[in-house]
Formats: sequence, C-alpha cells, structure tokens
Amino acid sequence: MEIVEEAGSTNALLAARAREGAEAGLVIVAEHQTSGRGRLDRSWEVPPRAALTFSVLVRPEVEPASWPWLPLLAGYAVHAALDDRADGIGLKWPNDIVVETVDGPLKLAGILVERVDTPTGPAAVLGVGINVHQTPAELPIEAATSLEQLVEGVPDRTEVLGTVLASLETLLPLIEDTDALRRAYAGECVTIGKTVRVDVPAGEPLTGTAVDIDAGGRLVVDTGAGEVPVGAGDVIHVRAAE
Repeated sequence: MEIVEEAGSTNALLAARAREGAEAGLVIVAEHQTSGRGRLDRSWEVPPRAALTFSVLVRPEVEPASWPWLPLLAGYAVHAALDDRADGIGLKWPNDIVVETVDGPLKLAGILVERVDTPTGPAAVLGVGINVHQTPAELPIEAATSLEQLVEGVPDRTEVLGTVLASLETLLPLIEDTDALRRAYAGECVTIGKTVRVDVPAGEPLTGTAVDIDAGGRLVVDTGAGEVPVGAGDVIHVRAAE
C-alpha cells in the first residue's frame, strides 16, 4: 500500500503504476485528492483528510464479457463493508452507495473503475471515494452525506479503509461467476422496484420501473410498453421519477 499526502487522482496515479508493471493488489491512498473524478468525468473534491480516496489494482483473468461487471462488483463490495454502519444504507445502480431518507437518497460513496492496458495484459483500477468526516458544508454535492453525519462518535478512516479492502478481497472472486454476482447484487440494489427516470446522452429520457439486473449488468426498466435494458456507459443519470 502507498499513502500519498496529495494526488490529483489516485486512479491516474495507480494506472501509471500499472503500466510500469505493478502487480495486482497494489493500493494507493491519498490524504487529499485534488482532481477526483466520478462517472462521465464529473469532478469530486473534498477537504484534506475528510474522506477516504483510494484505488485498488486488479488483474482479473476472465473473459471480456465479464469486465462490465467490475464496477458493480466494486460497488457491491463497498456496500457490504458499510451496510451495518447506519440504517438506510443502500446500493444504487450501477455503483453508488446511498443513504435512503424521507427526502430522497443521499450519496455516501462512489466508485470509478477504469481499464488500463499494460505490458502484461489488461488491468482494472478500482477507484473508491467515501465521505467520512465532512460537514454538510464540505460535502461535494448537496444530495450527499458522510459517515460522521450518520453515526455517533468520529469514524476512524483507517478502520473503514481496512474493512472495505477486506470486503473487496473477499468478494472479488465473484467476478468469475457473474450469475451468482448478479443474484447477490440484485438482492442489495435499492434501485430495483423503484420508478425511475433514466437520462441518456441523446434522445428522450426513459421512465419506468426498474425491475431487474440482466446478465450483462444492465438495469432493466419496464416502461409499460416493454422491458428495456440500459447499460452504465449509456446513462447520464438514474433518479427517482417525479
């Protein structure tokens, strides 16, 4: 494990290490990430030592068809590590950890997975950001929360990191059995059963009920006129329909 005082992006730093031949299992943690990114290059920045920002290098030896499951698997593992910290913690498709409230979901953690081509074959960088110590004013978006807002006392970032890394290590073998992974993920996904609005880069938004996760990790939406699968790479937002 490498702990750096500051990094633009732990994913970018770890991707460079991967291209230099780093082995699977390397973890880079930043005390302050200054140019963090989420899906679709959304920015994500928080005060120093307020969040957990880290990336894990994996080199899965699976068929290319299984790779789209990596972001969902990472989200599932992070959710498993945080689920018992407070009431209402849920897994939002494809890979956000949220806290369900009467006013709507609040984001607690997010994952960004990137594929990297290296001299020894493809690798994946699993980037994780967890809100830990932020006050409401310090959170990166309005619809967010932190562990400190949910639990009594001050959460220990080192302990949280250890728990999440242990969960990732335990659950990563599920990438070799995506049918079992699909069932496990669907069982924890709070998106399923909700009426959702799916915003896409082109065309009209899709509205319907999220009913399942298909064999490719796509969210299946029943529009009333039929079931439509949508992939994470084709979606801007999935949110509760108004």
